[in-house]
Amino acid sequence: MARPTWNSEMRSAALATLDSKQWVKGAQGSAFGVEFAEHCVALSATPCQNGSSALWAALRIAEIGPGDEVIVPSFTFISSTTCVLLVGATPVFVDIEPDYYCLDVEQVRQAITPKTKAVIGVHLFGQVYASELIDLCKKENLVLIEDAAQAHGATQTYADGSSHTAGAMGDIGCFSFFPSKNMAVGGEGGMLTTTQIRFQDRIVGITNHGRSPDLEAIQLGSNLRMSEVSAAIGRSQLSHLEQWVGRRRKNAEKYTAALATHPLINAPKTRPNSQHAWHQYCIETENPTHLIAHLDERGIDARRYYTVPCHRQQVYNSHHQFNSELPNTERAAASLVAIPVMHELTADEQQYIIEALLEYQ
Repeated sequence: MARPTWNSEMRSAALATLDSKQWVKGAQGSAFGVEFAEHCVALSATPCQNGSSALWAALRIAEIGPGDEVIVPSFTFISSTTCVLLVGATPVFVDIEPDYYCLDVEQVRQAITPKTKAVIGVHLFGQVYASELIDLCKKENLVLIEDAAQAHGATQTYADGSSHTAGAMGDIGCFSFFPSKNMAVGGEGGMLTTTQIRFQDRIVGITNHGRSPDLEAIQLGSNLRMSEVSAAIGRSQLSHLEQWVGRRRKNAEKYTAALATHPLINAPKTRPNSQHAWHQYCIETENPTHLIAHLDERGIDARRYYTVPCHRQQVYNSHHQFNSELPNTERAAASLVAIPVMHELTADEQQYIIEALLEYQ
Protein backbone atom coordinates (compact mmCIF):
# COMPACT_ATOMS: atom_id res chain seq x y z
CA MET A 1 0.00 0.00 0.00
CA ALA A 2 2.98 2.31 0.46
CA ARG A 3 6.57 2.51 -0.73
CA PRO A 4 8.37 5.50 0.82
CA THR A 5 10.95 7.23 -1.34
CA TRP A 6 14.53 7.21 -0.06
CA ASN A 7 17.41 8.35 -2.26
CA SER A 8 20.94 9.74 -2.09
CA GLU A 9 19.71 13.34 -1.82
CA MET A 10 17.71 12.53 1.32
CA ARG A 11 20.51 10.41 2.76
CA SER A 12 22.97 13.27 2.25
CA ALA A 13 20.61 15.74 3.90
CA ALA A 14 20.24 13.48 6.94
CA LEU A 15 23.96 12.77 7.28
CA ALA A 16 24.93 16.42 6.86
CA THR A 17 22.53 17.35 9.66
CA LEU A 18 23.90 14.64 11.93
CA ASP A 19 27.44 15.77 11.15
CA SER A 20 26.50 19.34 12.09
CA LYS A 21 25.74 18.11 15.63
CA GLN A 22 22.79 20.48 15.84
CA TRP A 23 20.08 17.88 16.13
CA VAL A 24 17.27 19.97 17.64
CA LYS A 25 16.02 23.58 17.43
CA GLY A 26 18.18 24.49 14.44
CA ALA A 27 18.08 25.86 10.92
CA GLN A 28 16.53 22.78 9.30
CA GLY A 29 13.30 22.93 11.29
CA SER A 30 12.94 26.67 10.75
CA ALA A 31 13.54 26.35 7.01
CA PHE A 32 11.15 23.40 6.71
CA GLY A 33 8.40 25.47 8.31
CA VAL A 34 9.00 28.41 5.99
CA GLU A 35 9.10 26.22 2.87
CA PHE A 36 6.00 24.27 3.85
CA ALA A 37 4.07 27.48 4.49
CA GLU A 38 5.09 28.69 1.04
CA HIS A 39 3.88 25.41 -0.46
CA CYS A 40 0.47 25.75 1.22
CA VAL A 41 0.34 29.55 0.84
CA ALA A 42 -0.34 29.66 4.58
CA LEU A 43 0.64 32.45 6.97
CA SER A 44 3.12 30.20 8.75
CA ALA A 45 3.97 26.55 9.45
CA THR A 46 5.67 24.82 12.36
CA PRO A 47 7.06 21.25 12.28
CA CYS A 48 5.98 18.94 15.09
CA GLN A 49 6.22 15.31 16.19
CA ASN A 50 3.29 13.78 14.28
CA GLY A 51 -0.21 14.40 12.96
CA SER A 52 -1.91 13.34 16.20
CA SER A 53 0.07 15.81 18.30
CA ALA A 54 -0.73 18.48 15.70
CA LEU A 55 -4.46 17.89 16.22
CA TRP A 56 -4.13 18.11 20.01
CA ALA A 57 -2.07 21.27 19.67
CA ALA A 58 -4.59 22.82 17.28
CA LEU A 59 -7.37 22.41 19.81
CA ARG A 60 -5.20 23.83 22.60
CA ILE A 61 -4.26 26.79 20.40
CA ALA A 62 -7.96 27.44 19.74
CA GLU A 63 -8.59 27.28 23.52
CA ILE A 64 -10.99 24.35 23.25
CA GLY A 65 -11.61 22.53 26.53
CA PRO A 66 -14.17 21.16 29.01
CA GLY A 67 -17.75 22.18 28.23
CA ASP A 68 -17.01 22.77 24.54
CA GLU A 69 -18.28 20.69 21.63
CA VAL A 70 -16.28 19.94 18.49
CA ILE A 71 -17.98 18.57 15.38
CA VAL A 72 -16.10 15.69 13.78
CA PRO A 73 -16.67 12.99 11.15
CA SER A 74 -16.90 9.38 12.31
CA PHE A 75 -15.45 7.92 9.12
CA THR A 76 -11.82 8.83 9.67
CA PHE A 77 -8.71 7.77 11.56
CA ILE A 78 -9.38 7.63 15.28
CA SER A 79 -6.98 10.45 16.25
CA SER A 80 -9.16 12.92 14.32
CA THR A 81 -11.72 12.46 17.10
CA THR A 82 -9.85 11.36 20.25
CA CYS A 83 -7.84 14.60 20.18
CA VAL A 84 -11.08 16.23 21.31
CA LEU A 85 -11.28 13.95 24.35
CA LEU A 86 -7.65 14.68 25.18
CA VAL A 87 -8.42 18.37 25.75
CA GLY A 88 -11.53 17.57 27.78
CA ALA A 89 -14.07 18.61 25.15
CA THR A 90 -16.91 16.57 23.63
CA PRO A 91 -16.81 15.26 20.05
CA VAL A 92 -20.09 15.47 18.15
CA PHE A 93 -20.22 12.98 15.29
CA VAL A 94 -21.91 13.81 12.00
CA ASP A 95 -22.33 11.89 8.77
CA ILE A 96 -20.27 12.20 5.59
CA GLU A 97 -21.20 12.92 1.99
CA PRO A 98 -22.14 9.80 0.00
CA ASP A 99 -19.78 10.51 -2.89
CA TYR A 100 -16.71 12.22 -1.42
CA TYR A 101 -16.51 10.82 2.16
CA CYS A 102 -15.92 14.23 3.76
CA LEU A 103 -18.16 16.00 6.28
CA ASP A 104 -21.69 16.65 5.05
CA VAL A 105 -22.02 20.41 5.43
CA GLU A 106 -25.78 20.34 6.03
CA GLN A 107 -25.31 17.73 8.77
CA VAL A 108 -22.68 19.98 10.34
CA ARG A 109 -25.11 22.91 10.21
CA GLN A 110 -27.77 20.89 12.03
CA ALA A 111 -25.31 19.72 14.72
CA ILE A 112 -24.26 23.24 15.80
CA THR A 113 -25.32 24.21 19.32
CA PRO A 114 -24.36 27.07 21.65
CA LYS A 115 -21.59 24.80 22.97
CA THR A 116 -20.03 24.24 19.55
CA LYS A 117 -16.63 25.93 19.35
CA ALA A 118 -14.86 24.18 16.45
CA VAL A 119 -15.15 21.77 13.55
CA ILE A 120 -12.47 19.27 12.55
CA GLY A 121 -12.76 18.82 8.81
CA VAL A 122 -10.86 15.88 7.33
CA HIS A 123 -9.61 15.80 3.74
CA LEU A 124 -10.16 12.05 3.60
CA PHE A 125 -7.92 9.90 1.39
CA GLY A 126 -6.66 13.15 -0.21
CA GLN A 127 -10.12 14.46 -1.16
CA VAL A 128 -10.66 18.01 0.09
CA TYR A 129 -13.79 18.92 2.01
CA ALA A 130 -16.38 21.24 0.46
CA SER A 131 -15.58 24.95 0.47
CA GLU A 132 -19.08 25.49 1.87
CA LEU A 133 -17.75 24.11 5.17
CA ILE A 134 -15.35 27.04 5.33
CA ASP A 135 -18.18 29.48 4.67
CA LEU A 136 -20.35 27.89 7.36
CA CYS A 137 -17.62 28.05 10.00
CA LYS A 138 -16.94 31.70 9.23
CA LYS A 139 -20.65 32.52 9.45
CA GLU A 140 -21.04 30.71 12.78
CA ASN A 141 -17.73 31.99 14.19
CA LEU A 142 -16.37 28.46 14.62
CA VAL A 143 -12.69 27.55 14.44
CA LEU A 144 -12.12 25.27 11.46
CA ILE A 145 -9.33 22.82 12.16
CA GLU A 146 -8.15 21.28 8.92
CA ASP A 147 -7.06 17.65 9.21
CA ALA A 148 -4.85 17.45 6.13
CA ALA A 149 -2.92 14.38 7.28
CA GLN A 150 -3.80 12.60 4.01
CA ALA A 151 -3.95 15.59 1.68
CA HIS A 152 -0.42 16.79 0.91
CA GLY A 153 -0.68 18.55 -2.44
CA ALA A 154 -4.48 18.63 -2.75
CA THR A 155 -6.02 21.85 -4.11
CA GLN A 156 -9.44 23.39 -4.62
CA THR A 157 -10.80 26.34 -6.61
CA TYR A 158 -13.46 28.34 -4.77
CA ALA A 159 -16.53 30.02 -6.25
CA ASP A 160 -14.66 33.32 -6.48
CA GLY A 161 -12.04 31.69 -8.74
CA SER A 162 -9.25 31.63 -6.16
CA SER A 163 -7.16 28.49 -5.79
CA HIS A 164 -6.26 27.07 -2.37
CA THR A 165 -3.94 24.29 -1.23
CA ALA A 166 -4.54 21.88 1.65
CA GLY A 167 -3.08 23.48 4.75
CA ALA A 168 -4.67 26.85 3.92
CA MET A 169 -8.34 25.82 3.80
CA GLY A 170 -9.06 26.38 7.47
CA ASP A 171 -7.85 28.35 10.48
CA ILE A 172 -5.32 25.76 11.65
CA GLY A 173 -4.01 22.92 9.48
CA CYS A 174 -2.62 19.59 10.70
CA PHE A 175 -0.39 17.30 8.62
CA SER A 176 1.18 13.89 9.18
CA PHE A 177 4.43 12.69 7.65
CA PHE A 178 3.94 9.02 8.55
CA PRO A 179 5.88 6.88 6.04
CA SER A 180 2.74 5.90 4.09
CA LYS A 181 1.84 9.53 3.35
CA ASN A 182 2.47 11.42 0.09
CA MET A 183 5.67 12.74 1.63
CA ALA A 184 7.55 11.68 4.75
CA VAL A 185 10.43 12.62 7.04
CA GLY A 186 12.18 9.30 7.64
CA GLY A 187 9.96 8.39 10.61
CA GLU A 188 7.23 10.11 12.58
CA GLY A 189 6.55 13.75 11.86
CA GLY A 190 3.86 16.39 11.50
CA MET A 191 3.21 20.04 10.67
CA LEU A 192 0.95 22.79 11.97
CA THR A 193 -0.11 25.56 9.60
CA THR A 194 -2.29 28.61 10.12
CA THR A 195 -3.98 31.30 8.07
CA GLN A 196 -4.78 33.43 11.13
CA ILE A 197 -2.47 35.99 12.75
CA ARG A 198 -4.07 35.39 16.15
CA PHE A 199 -2.84 31.77 16.15
CA GLN A 200 0.63 32.30 14.70
CA ASP A 201 2.62 32.91 17.89
CA ARG A 202 0.67 30.34 19.88
CA ILE A 203 1.54 27.59 17.38
CA VAL A 204 5.25 28.28 17.64
CA GLY A 205 5.12 28.29 21.44
CA ILE A 206 2.93 25.26 22.02
CA THR A 207 5.42 22.92 20.34
CA ASN A 208 8.16 24.16 22.69
CA HIS A 209 6.64 23.73 26.17
CA GLY A 210 4.34 26.70 25.68
CA ARG A 211 7.25 29.11 26.04
CA SER A 212 7.61 32.62 24.69
CA PRO A 213 10.82 33.80 22.96
CA ASP A 214 12.20 34.85 26.38
CA LEU A 215 11.61 31.23 27.59
CA GLU A 216 8.71 31.96 29.95
CA ALA A 217 5.85 29.42 29.83
CA ILE A 218 2.83 31.48 28.83
CA GLN A 219 0.51 28.66 27.70
CA LEU A 220 0.10 24.95 28.37
CA GLY A 221 2.29 23.20 25.83
CA SER A 222 4.69 20.30 25.57
CA ASN A 223 7.78 19.18 23.70
CA LEU A 224 6.29 18.53 20.28
CA ARG A 225 9.39 19.54 18.31
CA MET A 226 10.56 17.70 15.20
CA SER A 227 14.21 16.63 15.08
CA GLU A 228 16.54 18.47 12.74
CA VAL A 229 17.33 15.24 10.86
CA SER A 230 13.64 14.65 10.13
CA ALA A 231 13.22 18.27 9.05
CA ALA A 232 16.16 17.97 6.65
CA ILE A 233 14.64 14.86 5.07
CA GLY A 234 11.26 16.59 4.93
CA ARG A 235 12.71 19.57 3.08
CA SER A 236 14.15 17.23 0.46
CA GLN A 237 10.87 15.34 0.12
CA LEU A 238 8.85 18.56 -0.11
CA SER A 239 10.84 19.59 -3.18
CA HIS A 240 9.50 16.48 -4.96
CA LEU A 241 5.92 16.56 -3.64
CA GLU A 242 4.31 18.18 -6.68
CA GLN A 243 5.88 15.61 -9.00
CA TRP A 244 4.93 12.70 -6.74
CA VAL A 245 1.32 13.82 -6.40
CA GLY A 246 1.21 14.20 -10.18
CA ARG A 247 2.19 10.54 -10.51
CA ARG A 248 -0.53 9.54 -8.06
CA ARG A 249 -3.10 11.45 -10.12
CA LYS A 250 -2.00 9.70 -13.29
CA ASN A 251 -2.22 6.33 -11.54
CA ALA A 252 -5.72 7.21 -10.33
CA GLU A 253 -6.78 8.26 -13.82
CA LYS A 254 -5.68 4.90 -15.24
CA TYR A 255 -7.63 2.99 -12.60
CA THR A 256 -10.75 5.09 -13.11
CA ALA A 257 -10.66 4.61 -16.87
CA ALA A 258 -10.15 0.86 -16.53
CA LEU A 259 -13.04 0.47 -14.06
CA ALA A 260 -15.52 2.65 -15.96
CA THR A 261 -17.74 -0.28 -16.96
CA HIS A 262 -16.89 -2.82 -14.28
CA PRO A 263 -20.12 -4.47 -13.07
CA LEU A 264 -18.99 -5.03 -9.47
CA ILE A 265 -16.57 -2.20 -8.71
CA ASN A 266 -17.17 1.55 -8.59
CA ALA A 267 -14.23 3.93 -8.95
CA PRO A 268 -14.00 6.88 -6.53
CA LYS A 269 -15.28 10.29 -7.52
CA THR A 270 -13.38 13.58 -7.31
CA ARG A 271 -15.04 16.73 -6.04
CA PRO A 272 -15.61 19.26 -8.87
CA ASN A 273 -13.13 22.14 -9.02
CA SER A 274 -10.56 20.26 -6.96
CA GLN A 275 -7.38 18.24 -7.40
CA HIS A 276 -7.34 15.04 -5.35
CA ALA A 277 -4.03 14.13 -3.66
CA TRP A 278 -4.75 10.36 -3.79
CA HIS A 279 -3.20 9.29 -0.54
CA GLN A 280 -5.52 6.31 -1.02
CA TYR A 281 -7.50 5.11 -4.03
CA CYS A 282 -10.60 3.49 -2.54
CA ILE A 283 -12.92 1.48 -4.75
CA GLU A 284 -16.45 0.52 -3.74
CA THR A 285 -17.82 -3.01 -3.91
CA GLU A 286 -20.62 -4.97 -2.25
CA ASN A 287 -18.31 -7.78 -1.08
CA PRO A 288 -14.98 -6.26 -0.03
CA THR A 289 -13.80 -9.43 1.71
CA HIS A 290 -14.18 -11.41 -1.51
CA LEU A 291 -12.38 -8.75 -3.55
CA ILE A 292 -9.48 -8.57 -1.11
CA ALA A 293 -9.13 -12.37 -1.18
CA HIS A 294 -9.10 -12.25 -4.99
CA LEU A 295 -6.30 -9.67 -5.00
CA ASP A 296 -4.39 -11.43 -2.22
CA GLU A 297 -4.27 -14.61 -4.27
CA ARG A 298 -2.41 -12.60 -6.90
CA GLY A 299 0.03 -11.04 -4.43
CA ILE A 300 -1.61 -7.61 -4.52
CA ASP A 301 -1.95 -5.70 -1.28
CA ALA A 302 -5.41 -4.24 -0.64
CA ARG A 303 -6.90 -2.92 2.55
CA ARG A 304 -10.13 -1.80 4.16
CA TYR A 305 -10.01 1.42 6.17
CA TYR A 306 -12.15 2.49 9.12
CA THR A 307 -14.39 -0.60 9.12
CA VAL A 308 -15.58 0.36 12.62
CA PRO A 309 -16.66 4.03 12.57
CA CYS A 310 -15.07 6.12 15.30
CA HIS A 311 -18.28 6.68 17.27
CA ARG A 312 -18.76 2.91 17.60
CA GLN A 313 -15.30 2.11 18.91
CA GLN A 314 -14.94 1.11 22.54
CA VAL A 315 -13.26 4.35 23.57
CA TYR A 316 -16.71 5.93 23.01
CA ASN A 317 -18.84 3.25 24.70
CA SER A 318 -20.19 5.84 27.15
CA HIS A 319 -20.74 8.51 24.49
CA HIS A 320 -24.39 9.32 23.80
CA GLN A 321 -23.87 8.64 20.07
CA PHE A 322 -22.28 5.19 20.54
CA ASN A 323 -25.30 3.45 18.98
CA SER A 324 -26.28 6.24 16.60
CA GLU A 325 -26.83 5.48 12.94
CA LEU A 326 -24.84 7.45 10.35
CA PRO A 327 -25.94 5.83 7.07
CA ASN A 328 -23.29 7.16 4.70
CA THR A 329 -20.55 6.47 7.22
CA GLU A 330 -21.72 2.89 7.68
CA ARG A 331 -22.01 2.31 3.93
CA ALA A 332 -18.46 3.55 3.34
CA ALA A 333 -17.13 1.44 6.21
CA ALA A 334 -18.77 -1.65 4.73
CA SER A 335 -17.87 -1.22 1.07
CA LEU A 336 -14.52 0.53 0.46
CA VAL A 337 -11.26 -1.19 -0.49
CA ALA A 338 -7.99 0.68 -0.99
CA ILE A 339 -5.58 -0.47 -3.70
CA PRO A 340 -1.99 0.71 -4.32
CA VAL A 341 -1.78 4.18 -5.88
CA MET A 342 1.60 5.31 -4.50
CA HIS A 343 3.92 7.40 -6.63
CA GLU A 344 6.53 4.60 -6.61
CA LEU A 345 4.11 2.21 -8.34
CA THR A 346 5.59 1.06 -11.65
CA ALA A 347 3.66 0.90 -14.91
CA ASP A 348 3.97 -2.89 -14.99
CA GLU A 349 2.73 -3.21 -11.42
CA GLN A 350 -0.27 -1.04 -12.12
CA GLN A 351 -1.13 -2.95 -15.29
CA TYR A 352 -0.97 -6.19 -13.29
CA ILE A 353 -3.37 -4.72 -10.70
CA ILE A 354 -5.76 -3.50 -13.41
CA GLU A 355 -5.82 -6.94 -15.04
CA ALA A 356 -6.60 -8.52 -11.67
CA LEU A 357 -9.44 -6.07 -11.09
CA LEU A 358 -10.91 -6.73 -14.52
CA GLU A 359 -10.79 -10.48 -13.82
CA TYR A 360 -12.85 -10.05 -10.65
CA GLN A 361 -16.37 -11.40 -10.97
